[in-house]
Amino acid sequence: MKSLIVLAFALSSILSNAQLNYEDFFIDKSLRIDYIHAGNSTSEQVYFEQLKEEPYFGGSKINLLDTFNYGEYKAIVIDSATKTPIYSHNYCTLFEEWQITDEAKNISRSFYESVSIPFPKYTIIFELLSRNKENIFVKIFEYTVNPKNKFIIKNDLEKYPVLKIHESGLSENKVDIVFIPDGYTLDKMADFEKDAHKFKQYLFNSSPYKENIDKFNISAVLVPSVEEGTDIPSENIWKYTTINTSFYTFDSERYLMTYDYLKVKDVAANTPYDQIVIIVNTKKYGGGGIYNYYSTFAADNEDTEFLFIHEFGHAFAGLGDEYFDSSTPYQSFYSSKYEPWQPNLTNLSDFNSKWKKMMDKNQPIPTPISEENKQKLGVYEGGGYVSKGIYRPFIDCTMKSIIVNGFCPVCQYTIGKMIRFYSK
Repeated sequence: MKSLIVLAFALSSILSNAQLNYEDFFIDKSLRIDYIHAGNSTSEQVYFEQLKEEPYFGGSKINLLDTFNYGEYKAIVIDSATKTPIYSHNYCTLFEEWQITDEAKNISRSFYESVSIPFPKYTIIFELLSRNKENIFVKIFEYTVNPKNKFIIKNDLEKYPVLKIHESGLSENKVDIVFIPDGYTLDKMADFEKDAHKFKQYLFNSSPYKENIDKFNISAVLVPSVEEGTDIPSENIWKYTTINTSFYTFDSERYLMTYDYLKVKDVAANTPYDQIVIIVNTKKYGGGGIYNYYSTFAADNEDTEFLFIHEFGHAFAGLGDEYFDSSTPYQSFYSSKYEPWQPNLTNLSDFNSKWKKMMDKNQPIPTPISEENKQKLGVYEGGGYVSKGIYRPFIDCTMKSIIVNGFCPVCQYTIGKMIRFYSK
């Protein structure tokens, strides 16, 4: 943990967010860096694919350096002339989740990935760092980008109509969410529009989103699929859809994801965005959320509101799953030696860095699960897919059970911090 703190300090000490001026280094659009992420359970490699110009940059122009240090990966943009970090972005990927499946012990695979950064005025060095088993970020890839490079792909945007669902102000001062449909045919676009408005309301039904409604913009890209629905491999159902979502990702029935991340980014580029939300036209329970990658969920299940809010909690705020009574395809997800980076989970190795300051100082650690403690912040054993050794802050929460508007104080605090970061 100390090494992580040192790294974070080193990245921000030369120029802080308060000292960085967006216009000094960037212009008002994005540069997309596509690459292939390959490997197995014990190794990873990154291979450059292509550069694309995108018309919008949806992020904050004030908070250019990540201050949370969440996620398994960190992208850093360094000014080539001064060697100063001028932008950073932390995130997770499907690849890193696949690495801890049984399949990854036996074969190697590759995944398309992509990072969008503010379009640089001058030559920059783009670095990718990966969090290792010692919880330290180490560099795995470096690429120098001259913004005048003639091979940067331009004017290649797949244009689709964009519907404004909720608009509060300029994208640079708001959390920008883009809704993308999958499995809605052209004659079902009206259904998608209704669903988009429905999910907007679902978001603002829950705290702390409802208290911050004026800090969000929500758009929907009206991109139709050839066929309705999504893939269900166990039933031999295969659908021709735009985003190529599928149940049984990593052979987990409810994990409804897509490997086609470049297509996701192509569609999302029609509007400014901070978060990508994929709404899948199915009644079958399922979804997923990966930090600063995308979230996805079934549009028409009886637990759809919970699915959206839960998965968006992963993708937007980096919240970890607090349940432990459900099978997953993952093996040894969390180390017993180093703190999970997820803000709502701890193994007590460095609890001072988590929610200890929010607790009543007389509350025992660990905290007994009892009726008396039902509404009290504590340290309750069980979380992160295991019943022993990982602790959560509340007996029950939207990140543990099917509860609408049920985020615990720690999750609400974390979401609130993230909202403020993007809306500054």
